[in-house]
Amino acid sequence: MDAFDLFRKLGSGAKFDLKRFAKDAERFKVVKSQSKDSSNQLAGVSFFGKETQENTSLESRLSEDDGEEEKEGSDEEQASGKRIKMDEPVKTALKKKKGAKKKSEDAEPEKSEGEGIQWMSSQDKVKDPKKESKDKPSLKRLKQLHQEKVNRIRHQNRINVHGTDIPDPVSTFEELQQEYDLDPRIIQSIKAAGFQTPTPIQMQAVPLMMHKREILASAPTGSGKTMAFCLPLLAHLRQPLNKGFRALIISPTRELATQTHRELLKLSEGVGFRVHMINKGVEAVKKYGPKTAKKFDILVTTPNRLIYLLNQDPPAINLSSVEWLVVDESDKLFEDGKTGFREQLATIFLACTSPKIRRVLFSATFATDVEQWCKLNLDNLVCVNIGPRNSAAETVEQQLLFVGSENGKLLAMRNLIKQGFLPPVLVFVQSIDRARELFHELVYEGINVDVIHADRTQQQRDNVVSSFRSGKIWVLICTALLARGIDFKGINLVINYDFPTTAVEYIHRIGRTGRAGNKGKAITFFTEDDKPLLHSIATVIKKAGCPVPDYMIGLKKIKSKLKRQLVTKPPRRSTIRTTPRILFEKKPGKRKRKKRKAAAKEAKGEASEVISNS
Repeated sequence: MDAFDLFRKLGSGAKFDLKRFAKDAERFKVVKSQSKDSSNQLAGVSFFGKETQENTSLESRLSEDDGEEEKEGSDEEQASGKRIKMDEPVKTALKKKKGAKKKSEDAEPEKSEGEGIQWMSSQDKVKDPKKESKDKPSLKRLKQLHQEKVNRIRHQNRINVHGTDIPDPVSTFEELQQEYDLDPRIIQSIKAAGFQTPTPIQMQAVPLMMHKREILASAPTGSGKTMAFCLPLLAHLRQPLNKGFRALIISPTRELATQTHRELLKLSEGVGFRVHMINKGVEAVKKYGPKTAKKFDILVTTPNRLIYLLNQDPPAINLSSVEWLVVDESDKLFEDGKTGFREQLATIFLACTSPKIRRVLFSATFATDVEQWCKLNLDNLVCVNIGPRNSAAETVEQQLLFVGSENGKLLAMRNLIKQGFLPPVLVFVQSIDRARELFHELVYEGINVDVIHADRTQQQRDNVVSSFRSGKIWVLICTALLARGIDFKGINLVINYDFPTTAVEYIHRIGRTGRAGNKGKAITFFTEDDKPLLHSIATVIKKAGCPVPDYMIGLKKIKSKLKRQLVTKPPRRSTIRTTPRILFEKKPGKRKRKKRKAAAKEAKGEASEVISNS
């Protein structure tokens, strides 16, 4: 295509305003030049079509037939898909030209915004830019609208998330399946288990794990955290493989590990994943030895049992293939000292040597030291928090009950039994000895009561838990052993017989009721000795929307040093006993004989003194 054709195409459909552009019209020979000395250099060039001649004026072109104006100018124009399209001022001029007299040349033509040269295509229509921007939102506007929708979902579900490149939350399990191509059998198992829609922690944590992100998640008790990490694990593993353990879940207690193991079996039903839990270390040495090390997929265990296997020479278990390491109740496992598992957890972390390892930590309560460790050691960390940090579940009706003294607790307990209560009920005490003592007091009250603590064998503990789940036991007395993670369906009442030493412990205790959106109730006994701890617990209760006396909120906070001492050494409490101590002695007559002998010796001593003095 030469320059002439280019100019002809570009100039097709042009209109000159002769009044405004008279000089330009004369220059390009659109009208006759008024000056005889005009330059003839461009006389032979036709910018507006081949048929246009020097003497052709704009007015002669306007007199052409309307049908000819709409025809395409040449074969080249037909091939290019271009045609002349006149704007509204030109069309009106044509109509007036046909049926009326010519307007005077001296009359000034109307001016419009579209005056001048306009280029038009047969496939494009002229639109107002402002109107077009309203009809078709820009990409930036679409992104803004999408982000507003995501923020609305997070605000409605109280999802707080901090990090970079965070995926959007999902609102339904169907959306999760479409987005991440989950196995339909897993979705079917979820529906069969009674889960219809994801909980807030599942809405955000599952997409994050599906993107292989390392997270620190905190959500209230009973909010579905177990499902939140089990579902992505099964989705990533896809199918059973003989590569050894590819996922490892650490729990602080055997009861919580058993519960997680049971949930994994339900979700993976029909898929064929081999989910195992370490029951006895000696048996595990043979079971997970070198010969059978590859025939597993997922391992659920407590830290101590796994450390026992790792300390064997050679190690009885290989964790080099672990791609996902899940730490459940992370704030408890990160505690230092006798009650914590920090050293064991460090050994486990070092044993997982796979370059593909991803670590996720879940808990119902937030710990600052855990967050600091995660920021230093985890890759591109994302923190997810549901609702306010370290808050109790709002579905639990909480009550503080002043009982005066230790004897008042037992009286209050018996009054609750007499007034009538709806089992099942959990009763928390601060030590194993007090659990035994309370059990002996309540066993004759005509209710089905039992006790569970760390001194009982694993078989006894399993039997008690299964009996409690089946309804054979109405009231279960326990220590902090069952305060974390354990999920009993339909607990109606939690009684804190002994005041909890920290707000975190209180949140976990009462979190055994009011789970999965159900209503529950928690009653906490307190005495004069519990006054230093009252402020922190009352603050938690008030945040949950339950009534609290103003004087409790106004109490002074205890110093951090005293707070740490109370955690390790709870207040000493008198024995739970209403019967006289003498009835518990094996030989009550022996004590009387000792008193008689002592009195006889005193009498003899006095008689000898009298004789010597005389």
